Amino acid sequence: MARLDLTQRLRTDTGAAVLLLSVTLLALLWANSPLSGAYSALWETAVNLEIGDLAFDMDLHHWVNDGLMVLFFFVVGLEVRQELSVGSLRRRSQRLVPLVAGTAGVVVPALIYLAIAGGAAPEGWGAVVGTDTAFLLGVLALVGPRMSNQLRVFLLTLSVVDDFLAVTIIGVVYSEDVRIGPLLIAAACLGALWLLGRMREWRSTPYVLVVVVLWGATMQAGVHPSIAGMLAGLLVPAALTRRADVVRTKNLYRAYWQSPSASVARDVHLGLSRSISVNHRLHEVLNTPVNVVVVPLFALANAGIDLRGGALGEALASSITWGVVGGLVIGKLVGISLGTWAAVKAGLGTLPDGVGPGSVLGGAALSGIGFTVSLLVIGLAFDDESQVQAATVGVLLALVLASLVAWALFRLARVRWGEETADLPTTLDPPVDPRHDHVQGEPDAPHTIVEYLDYECPFCARATGMWRDLRDELDGRVRYVVRHLPLDDVHQHAHLAAVAAEAAHRQGRFWDMHHHLFAHQSRLEAEDLRGYADELGLDVEQFDADLADESLHARVRDHAESARLSGARGTPTFFLDGVRHQGPHDAATLIAAIEELDAAGRTGR
Repeated sequence: MARLDLTQRLRTDTGAAVLLLSVTLLALLWANSPLSGAYSALWETAVNLEIGDLAFDMDLHHWVNDGLMVLFFFVVGLEVRQELSVGSLRRRSQRLVPLVAGTAGVVVPALIYLAIAGGAAPEGWGAVVGTDTAFLLGVLALVGPRMSNQLRVFLLTLSVVDDFLAVTIIGVVYSEDVRIGPLLIAAACLGALWLLGRMREWRSTPYVLVVVVLWGATMQAGVHPSIAGMLAGLLVPAALTRRADVVRTKNLYRAYWQSPSASVARDVHLGLSRSISVNHRLHEVLNTPVNVVVVPLFALANAGIDLRGGALGEALASSITWGVVGGLVIGKLVGISLGTWAAVKAGLGTLPDGVGPGSVLGGAALSGIGFTVSLLVIGLAFDDESQVQAATVGVLLALVLASLVAWALFRLARVRWGEETADLPTTLDPPVDPRHDHVQGEPDAPHTIVEYLDYECPFCARATGMWRDLRDELDGRVRYVVRHLPLDDVHQHAHLAAVAAEAAHRQGRFWDMHHHLFAHQSRLEAEDLRGYADELGLDVEQFDADLADESLHARVRDHAESARLSGARGTPTFFLDGVRHQGPHDAATLIAAIEELDAAGRTGR
């Protein structure tokens, strides 16, 4: 149990940041201890791999930086593809502000570095363009607003842009002696990944095999493999789970329930895999090992600089150190803040709901934590050991200073501008009113679950059975309320379907129409709705008149406005006793949440 608890803690933003900081301190202590020789000898250990005429002859340090770190950049590429396909970069209005801010957050730091250290070491400018997402999110959890989920999403989107540009710079600027033959093989591998995506190949094995060959070809070509990892991740398709795939998997489970056998169990496993995009499955498998093993191991291999014998003093006197500090701490703050302000002023987009200017300043300051990408570039840009030491000291100083500046800015935003949170509202607004809301269950039940739903949303359709499980398990202790949140930008029939449910309500058949609409999600045209009214035995002429009644359309819009005021932005969104529920919304999770509320009430907490 303790082992499981530790693993869960390490998977949190704070846990990952604490682990990374601990490993960094360990590397520094080891490199400056009487055992420093063992530290150097460890990373200089030769590890040779030969496959036919191919030879990979590197020391352990390079295997970490050029081998394992490809997994890190592959995960980054997977995340970028997710954001472009189904996430915060999907729509133009969502991606332009972070795109402009992220680009400014790369250009301004590079210019500041060159202004300070360009005369001594211009090749080091790439060390200030990247942001360490793991450190950023961990420190945000420690020094940021009490609730900062919307700011977190904004910063994640920024880091996606930032990382993409940084990896492109590494692959293009810091690659030498490029060999054409292996480069053509690498290009063929990228073409194969694209073709697998076009063929909708859902198995992960073909992608993994091609990525391994891609890595080897890129290494042999003399191009830094980080760009291969990023491009490979970008070419692995991401998509939302389709209702048909979920239903198919449900039927497979039913078959296993009725006739458990190894062959049926295999079919269930394959059905589950097929229902989730290969991108999301690979990300789920790799994300924890990368954050808990690969990145800390990289920190252990690269953060251990020997600062004895006056080396620290030399570093603090070096323009390289202060170029890195200025680029990261000042450049990121200024670049991202000005880029965000300019994009918003130009009407390219808006800040996420709940995120104020003070939170943007604090988040921009946190982006000055370069660490992982910065240390990687330092190893590529500099050959002189004193320059490596100076730049590494700058990265470590920037980590501390950026965190302190961010803490001060978040505090200022809270005190001066009242930005207590950087998140969406969490309280139901307006509260449930049985005179206007659609309620199932005992009117005086001690607990209330409110669901904002969209009749064209496949996830809402799957959640509808949740209420029956809650009713059976909790036996009169909970009532269920639905409100409309038609997502008009993605579901063109959802608004009219919601009006149809309200029209059925006028004839006392709301819940019948409610279930009927979810049972026929793929057919929600006006004629279909009229047909459902006839099947339910409604007065069809009255239904038609109500379907055109502006007051019912206004009622649906009022529900959508209440969703906005309550912090619901997608469907399904649940509120438990007037507070927005975050996390899984299956029946077992909601029952556990209600039991916890009851237990807290009994103990007076």
